[in-house]
Amino acid sequence: MNIEIIKETDYSLDLDFDKIVNDIVTEAINEYYGHDNIELAVTLTDNEHIKEINKEHRDIDSATDVLSFPLLDFSNAGDFETIIDVDDAINPDTDDITLGDIIISLEKVKSQALEYGHSEAREFAFLVAHSMLHLMGYDHIDEDERIDMEKRQELILQNKGYLRG
Repeated sequence: MNIEIIKETDYSLDLDFDKIVNDIVTEAINEYYGHDNIELAVTLTDNEHIKEINKEHRDIDSATDVLSFPLLDFSNAGDFETIIDVDDAINPDTDDITLGDIIISLEKVKSQALEYGHSEAREFAFLVAHSMLHLMGYDHIDEDERIDMEKRQELILQNKGYLRG
């Protein structure tokens, strides 16, 4: 498994980003794929930079907590056997499947942890889990998808001990 963590901000939190990202990504991949030949990038940024990206890619002129940029299309979310054009997603240097990119605002991690009354580690883990599910084809456009995705997020977080409160 190749996870690149890129810090593009001076904004800092007292978290072990490597551990949390590896915990959540490994749990999600093991739960839905069972192999470790994947790669992805996680960029840690601030509100100003994520706002620019949100404006550029989604035409929304505000900061958000997390953005996901999946590189794969799934016929069935989470089923790696149903990746459409899997050959296009394989890194020829490593033979790993490239899932995509996750971008997280550390400022939002802090403010949302306060707002929801749980730790910054739990909030950060939640955003990674949420984004990982997006990279694996899950979405929350309609109510049934939202409920399904929330259950899957909670399972990943509970399995790794990132609990509410």
